Amino acid sequence: MQNVATETVEAQRIIEDLPQTAPADEHNRTLVSNVHPQDWINPKPSGRYNMVVIGAGTAGLVTAAGAAGLGGKVALIERALMGGDCLNVGCVPSKALLRCARAAADVRDAGEFGVNVAGGYEVDFPAVMQRMRNLRASISTHDSAKRFTELGVDVFIGDGKFTGPSTIEVGGQQLEFARACIATGARAAAPPIPGLEDAGYLTNETVFSLTELPQRMAVIGAGPIGCEMAQAFARFGSNVTLIESESQILIKEDPDAAAVVERALHRDGVTIQCCGKAASVARNGDTRTITLQTPEGTMTLDVDAVLVAVGRAPNVEGLGLENVGVEFDKRKGVTVDEKLRTTNSKIFAAGDVAYKYQFTHTADFTARIVLRNALFFGRSKASDLIVPWCTYTDPEIAHVGLNEAMAAEHNVEIDTISIDMGTVDRSILEGDTDGLLKVHLKKGSDIIVGATLVARHGGDMISELTLAMQSGTGLKTVANTIHPYPTVAEAIRKAGDQFNRSRLTPFVSKMFERLLRWRR
Repeated sequence: MQNVATETVEAQRIIEDLPQTAPADEHNRTLVSNVHPQDWINPKPSGRYNMVVIGAGTAGLVTAAGAAGLGGKVALIERALMGGDCLNVGCVPSKALLRCARAAADVRDAGEFGVNVAGGYEVDFPAVMQRMRNLRASISTHDSAKRFTELGVDVFIGDGKFTGPSTIEVGGQQLEFARACIATGARAAAPPIPGLEDAGYLTNETVFSLTELPQRMAVIGAGPIGCEMAQAFARFGSNVTLIESESQILIKEDPDAAAVVERALHRDGVTIQCCGKAASVARNGDTRTITLQTPEGTMTLDVDAVLVAVGRAPNVEGLGLENVGVEFDKRKGVTVDEKLRTTNSKIFAAGDVAYKYQFTHTADFTARIVLRNALFFGRSKASDLIVPWCTYTDPEIAHVGLNEAMAAEHNVEIDTISIDMGTVDRSILEGDTDGLLKVHLKKGSDIIVGATLVARHGGDMISELTLAMQSGTGLKTVANTIHPYPTVAEAIRKAGDQFNRSRLTPFVSKMFERLLRWRR
């Protein structure tokens, strides 16, 4: 019992040092024991490593596991939580919350499907958060120090710092490397709003530690995180105001697609203040008062919690990059070339600290580029990646390649095919008709250069178009691919059919008519 008590106290200390792992319940203690073990003893380095990786988020884990799997001698350094943002404060906890929010919305809307919910329903927010912590803890074994040790990786818990041309110090020990990879990721960064620090605020790194539902919440920033969390908390029962300084939510997305998501947020009760800028925040007891500058003038908003969902800063401080000639920018991150090599030819970088697209899947694939180029003299280029992304609102908004604004910016002439999800049978049957598909083709051809899809499972569906772009498969071939009926993905086949019909010029149509008349 003495050892159990000691371990519990030590886990509590670590949780206090890493507030994103609060509260100190059994699930978070399990998480910490996997990804920042309280009793971990760093190994003794023996000889030169083929690869030393700093940062055990997605990019670092993929690099370390890949290099070890290829037979390399590998060291992995992490100062906080293995698994990085994705496991601890990003994809995993957020999608667990979104699933619960969708369940609440489905119960709320059950009357549309002939299911009587006249007795009402109640969201047990503490149970929602406990479920998330339980699932996160169970998944954390995949990113654990124990697992990576079993994969043949020397795992070091502590701050890693470059000390010489081929050495890194961690925990008072020197690690010598042939190649190194910086995979330290990025962190939430709040805008300089007067009074915000004193008033206190949440970010994606702390919002998942909540145990009580804020009755009134302001979300600053209507990007992917802001929109996802605004919708989720509104569905849980919070009175949510989403504040965006630009003219639309999801400013990087197609305006028609963003409008669909905006309508969905309104239906869920989110108040959206576009072209609204938070000028200041003040705290009075448990209430935060936000002063907004809007096109209509100044207004104030009283809330119980403020979630800041705008701004990211690369983790470049304290790494000793100056000691090894690695150029970096505190806003843009580590400077890399097309091969993800830094200004020191022995050192590479992957993931959010160096790549413009900050997603888990791009962290994964940039790590694969580093493996090929650092260990095998490869010529893989980050610019060759075709990157899809998805915002997991309900409906989801998924994108790959160019949209109309991007095409115009790059002087790419395109033809656009649009499908209204209200014309897709499965969408009609599911009651999810407010959505769209836009496929952008190189003008005069069926070559796909981009697509945007808004549908409940748009993130799953966009991969078909991503694969087509990756393989050079044209939309005509997609049209000739049998899709199960009825599925929402049939929208993609419908886009192919529409392309084929567009090729039926008056001249060709007249020729077919004559041929068929002759064959009667």
